[in-house]
Amino acid sequence: MISEFLSYGFVQRGLLAGSLVAVICAILGVFLVLKRLSLIGDGLSHVCLSGVALGLLTQTSPLYMSVPVVLVASLGILKMMDKVKIYGDAAIGIVSAAGLAAGILITALAGGFNADLFGFLFGSILTVGRSEVLGCAVLLAALGLFLLFYYRDLIAASFDEAFARTRGIAVERLNAVLIVFTSLAVVLAFKVVGIFLISALIIVPPVAALLLARTFKQVLCWACGLALLSVWSGVYLSFVFNIPSGATIILVNLLLLAVAFGVSRLGRRYKKGEKHVD
Repeated sequence: MISEFLSYGFVQRGLLAGSLVAVICAILGVFLVLKRLSLIGDGLSHVCLSGVALGLLTQTSPLYMSVPVVLVASLGILKMMDKVKIYGDAAIGIVSAAGLAAGILITALAGGFNADLFGFLFGSILTVGRSEVLGCAVLLAALGLFLLFYYRDLIAASFDEAFARTRGIAVERLNAVLIVFTSLAVVLAFKVVGIFLISALIIVPPVAALLLARTFKQVLCWACGLALLSVWSGVYLSFVFNIPSGATIILVNLLLLAVAFGVSRLGRRYKKGEKHVD
């Protein structure tokens, strides 16, 4: 069954794109969760609906149309946080509501909901093309270079922004780059898990990793590993049982989170037991 599953070209492309997106979202998610900006994925995914709807209305690529729309929205969130002094969750909520409302109106102008739009809303990983796989690979390579040069600065800014500023770290610039990467990841991920489920792929693996890991590098490794496992398992289960791939990937993610929570609790009880014996 597995050999038959992997023999199809569209499955191979879907798994490759899903794996790349999973690693990208897991890495970004770790920093966003620590900065308490994890819901930005949810906000930008709603804005992504506007880009997809514009693509359908103008009969152009929804992927290419979504990139500038989501980038503008992400920079708008940053401006509201820095200039208007609106809290991050409030800024995300405002942009999310605006993007969702605009997307619904544009969808109505484009002729309403259709099969193509439903694929973007809830994921259609097995329809991923070569250009999308290439885009995911380029984004992961760029993210890797960013981490290579700014790893220590990112850690400092994630745990204590005030302390990072005293060390001369350009926190605002790092936040801007992280949010731009997140914007591009959201656009590339809507084929994998769907617009309405992207935020779970950004949030759940890092949260599970934080329960299991002891060091920051372990958090990154656990997050990437759990995200990859959820994508591969979710795609395989959706292929076998003929169920939606995006929702299956997220449900596997949540199952892994529950297991991580159980393992974490057992570990804490074991440590308490050791202290009690001593």
